[in-house]
Amino acid sequence: MGLRFYIGASGSGKSYQLYNHIIDESRTNPHVNYLIVVPDQFTMQTQLEMVRKHPNKGIMNIDVLSFGRLSHRIFEEVGGNDKPVLDDTGKSLVLRRVAAGVENDLSVMKRNIRKPGYISEVKSALSEFMQYGLGTKEVENLCAYASRRNALSYKLRDLHLLYQGFLDYIHERYITTEETLDLLRKVLSKSRVVRGSVIVFDGFTGFTPVQYHVIQELMVQAQEVIVTVTMDARENAYVLDGEQKLFHLSKKTLHDLDRLCKEAGVKREKDVIIADEVVWRYRNNAGLSHLERELFRYPYQVYQGKQDSIRVFEASSPKEELRQICLEIRRIVRGQDYCYRDIAVVTGDLERYGFLAREMFQRFGIPFFVDQTNKLVLNPFIEFIRSALLVVIQEYSYEAVFHFLRCGMAGVTPDETDRLENYCLAMGIRGKKAWNSKFTRRPKRQEAEAAELGELNAVREKVVSMLAPLTQRKEDKKATGRELVCALYEFIMNASIEEKLTEYERYFTEQGDLVRAKEYAQIYRLVMELLEQICGLLGEEELEIKEFADILDAGFAEIKVGTIPQNVDKVVIGDIERTRLCEIRALFFIGVNDGIIPKSGGTGGIISDIDREFLQESEYELAPTPRQQMYIQRLYLYLMMTKPTERLYLSYAKVDNEGKSIRPAYLVSTVTRLFPDIEIGQPQLRPMEEQIESPADTLAYLVTLLRRYAADEIGGDRQLFITLYDTYVRNERYAPVLEQMKKAAFAYLSNADTNRLPRELAHLLYGQILKNSISRLEKFASCAYAHFLKYGLSLEERGKYSFESVDMGNVFHAVLESFSGKIVEEGYTWFDFPKEVGERIVGQCLEDYAVSYGETILYSSKRNEYMITRMHRILNRTVQTLQYQLQKGVFTPENFELSFQMTSDLEAVNISLSDDERMQLIGRIDRVDTCQKEDKLYVKIIDYKSGKRKFDLAALYYGLQLQLVVYMNAAVEVLKKKNKEEKNDTRVVPAAMLYYHVSDPMTETDKGKPDPSEINAAILDELKMTGMVSDDEEVIKLLDKDFETKSSVIPVARKKDGSFTQASSVLSDSDFKTVSDYVNHKIKELGVSILDGDIGLNPYEQKDADACTYCDYKSVCGFDKKLGANLVRHLEELNQESAMECIRKSLGMDGQEPIVPEEGQEGGGQ
Repeated sequence: MGLRFYIGASGSGKSYQLYNHIIDESRTNPHVNYLIVVPDQFTMQTQLEMVRKHPNKGIMNIDVLSFGRLSHRIFEEVGGNDKPVLDDTGKSLVLRRVAAGVENDLSVMKRNIRKPGYISEVKSALSEFMQYGLGTKEVENLCAYASRRNALSYKLRDLHLLYQGFLDYIHERYITTEETLDLLRKVLSKSRVVRGSVIVFDGFTGFTPVQYHVIQELMVQAQEVIVTVTMDARENAYVLDGEQKLFHLSKKTLHDLDRLCKEAGVKREKDVIIADEVVWRYRNNAGLSHLERELFRYPYQVYQGKQDSIRVFEASSPKEELRQICLEIRRIVRGQDYCYRDIAVVTGDLERYGFLAREMFQRFGIPFFVDQTNKLVLNPFIEFIRSALLVVIQEYSYEAVFHFLRCGMAGVTPDETDRLENYCLAMGIRGKKAWNSKFTRRPKRQEAEAAELGELNAVREKVVSMLAPLTQRKEDKKATGRELVCALYEFIMNASIEEKLTEYERYFTEQGDLVRAKEYAQIYRLVMELLEQICGLLGEEELEIKEFADILDAGFAEIKVGTIPQNVDKVVIGDIERTRLCEIRALFFIGVNDGIIPKSGGTGGIISDIDREFLQESEYELAPTPRQQMYIQRLYLYLMMTKPTERLYLSYAKVDNEGKSIRPAYLVSTVTRLFPDIEIGQPQLRPMEEQIESPADTLAYLVTLLRRYAADEIGGDRQLFITLYDTYVRNERYAPVLEQMKKAAFAYLSNADTNRLPRELAHLLYGQILKNSISRLEKFASCAYAHFLKYGLSLEERGKYSFESVDMGNVFHAVLESFSGKIVEEGYTWFDFPKEVGERIVGQCLEDYAVSYGETILYSSKRNEYMITRMHRILNRTVQTLQYQLQKGVFTPENFELSFQMTSDLEAVNISLSDDERMQLIGRIDRVDTCQKEDKLYVKIIDYKSGKRKFDLAALYYGLQLQLVVYMNAAVEVLKKKNKEEKNDTRVVPAAMLYYHVSDPMTETDKGKPDPSEINAAILDELKMTGMVSDDEEVIKLLDKDFETKSSVIPVARKKDGSFTQASSVLSDSDFKTVSDYVNHKIKELGVSILDGDIGLNPYEQKDADACTYCDYKSVCGFDKKLGANLVRHLEELNQESAMECIRKSLGMDGQEPIVPEEGQEGGGQ
């Protein structure tokens, strides 16, 4: 019996000397067992080292083990552990079940206990209690200790309740991993393997209380226990110092083991202290030797002289940081006799850097291995199971069904899924009843596609039958865990998952992605093991399917797959704490930023950082506090930074992956203070010629050069561009890609604004007779390319079973048209219907229309049913306001919903474009009012708008608002024809063209209790019509009899001198004629451009509006204003007077020649 320590600095040769000693002893004493215990991830590497060192290349009486394997070995020999061991997955399953039983008794944890991942946090807290030897009694004592801190006290009480429930559940049935060590301590005395053996503990920085007790018993049973301790030989190893010291943890380990040795009455052997001034690893490297001796030591010695072993550089982002590392790796491998296996990359945050490293190393063709245990919770197979259960639990909700179909395992093709989704969105297919019923309704424009409906029904039946085993269990309300597992297994078998996973494995193997192939090879077995575990743990328990899904989620969260390198010559990418590095010549330490070094925010577990600081003062030991963790991390940094024998690179980024500014970690300044000669490099600023290493990486730069070349901005990089271009064109792999890039660059930047279809093709697309709505012409004026996508290619967003703003506008128009007819039927006019009659008729019209509108969509949800109430309120306000506005004037409604589509003889809507081309405008005028005054018939047209569109003469000039003028021209022409037919010589005169905003607005007041009449007046003012009105005093009086200074009906106000204010929207009779002529001219111009095949990408932009913001086709054209700034038409802001001046000039009036705006210039009409 004896205890001995091997003490030495990192790289001093502790393990080297110890392993040589063990090998020599094992050969001298072949009947003695030599057990070397190392951390889990070090076992294979240590075993390999021992075999290499042994003269016989075999280790018969030497065994390399972890604590877990040691337990297994002893139990295998002496028994004593006949209960199944509960691993992390099992713990999560049991805790999920226990939590469901005590949920109502929990206090602060009740609201979180069902959240994803929370059970895993609870499991971690309970595992910590077990590792540190705390039973339920000790946790109860901690609750009492924390009684002064309410939140912590309640948390500990909840943990105590869950801990007790957990232990009660597994009592006499299972044993946890942590309890195996305590059980191991009790049976060690029976083991012949341990008795008289030599046991070595190497590679540990410290031990938990449970592990300490096992080591104490091993001291008693074994011939000798040897422990390696990393510590500077200049330190006094036997005197404890402050926790802020670098080797405090090492000293604490030595001190604790020394105390246990004395308690057990075991002899202390003489320690081996390796005290060389220069450690063995750095005997030929002065820079790294100085780093080992002085890092985190106070006071420290500054390095005198020059060295190139340690380098520090910064990069703009983590991605660029990894790119520069790949460039340096390629450089030293190519030019300095390095193998990839001589190089390692480590970071403090492998989650953040791991996926970037995979992408970048693949881009540079560098073989690599990421030393990371992968969680498989996002594997398609697991998503398949989770989403299937979600479909059943949520009774076939839209989101759950298509999550299930898109996971890649359902046996439904992407095309079938897309078509099915389009149908379900258009028809509002939701819920179990809808999915179990045959699809019979057909979307608009698909009346003839019966075969399509048959195919969709086939997919529907396939999905429903696949989910049938799970659906049946849902209907049973409650079933045992075993029955639910069997139902799930039947579902998995029905879907032929094992065969699909084998296909994926084969595919990834062929692609050379052996890590993914390994994942798909293991996932089926791991899920089956989980289902078996649920059967064993919860087989006879009654569970609801929701609870079963929660338990599965907890189990899935624990499924991990570890991988090992598939070949020898690879760069290892790992974590500063987990990764074991051996024989590394160059080490790249990346992500040396604040928040990563040291790690920020502590553990973020159930017991918070502040709670840990408080509990540290209790009599019980728990895991280190964040402050202690920071000190411990410095030891890990020291151990990691002293691994390479030749080169150490430190790097950090200026911004994170989200573009936020981040600072370098304290470690950078610590190293640069030790080595004043170190200059922080910026390798990404080197000339690009020095950064060309990989075709895949350089392609991105070549594309940038190509874009600049196409824009004639290549400058001094012309020769480099030509050289690179020529190289890639000759490469079979990249030539097709480059050709596509070239076409895109030149087409996008050079021809986008002048693209034209052949005239014959334009005729085939649109016909020689253009049947246009006014909004179509306005779309063309807004952007010719958007017009082409909508009306040429007929692209449209997929139909949705929803009630949107455009639907509300349709309802408003239909109800107002119906209302006009109903009041006449009941013997009223717009002037005299009573308020209550108006409200009743509005209600009837709205109800009649809502029943038939859009597959009864207005009754499909509570939200849509509320929309009926809202529309009723808006329409009541609308008819009352329209009545008020009519009563204020003397105009009477002449026509409602006047369609000019069938009036082919109207010149206003039938426009000749050439000898064989013409345009026929289609549309309907919401309302035409007239007023006969002597020999004049005044005409007022009104267009109802559910949006807040206001008439703007400048927008008319640019072709963006033509509707009101076209409507007025059509109405005037219809009335003229009518007069002619009636042989009436009355002159038809435009009086006003107006928009009415259909709304029930709110108004602000600064009075506490305003008068209702004031509120009503404010609302009427808000609902005042906008547009253009004749400036004839007689006309204005006819429109508003009471007009004096400001009208509440039309957009007209008067100054004190009697003239109209600048805000008034008035036109003289001659200007009305000018505007009318200009619109006809503009329509013809737009029509000719359409049939000429103009599809140029030329969106307009004005001060407060542009063509792109609300465009439905943004995702199709991919227009980027930064790249295509020269394509945007910037339209000048014009007031009414300036707009009229431009209109006159365009028509060549006042002796001026017509102005034709140049392509892309301000003032263009397209």
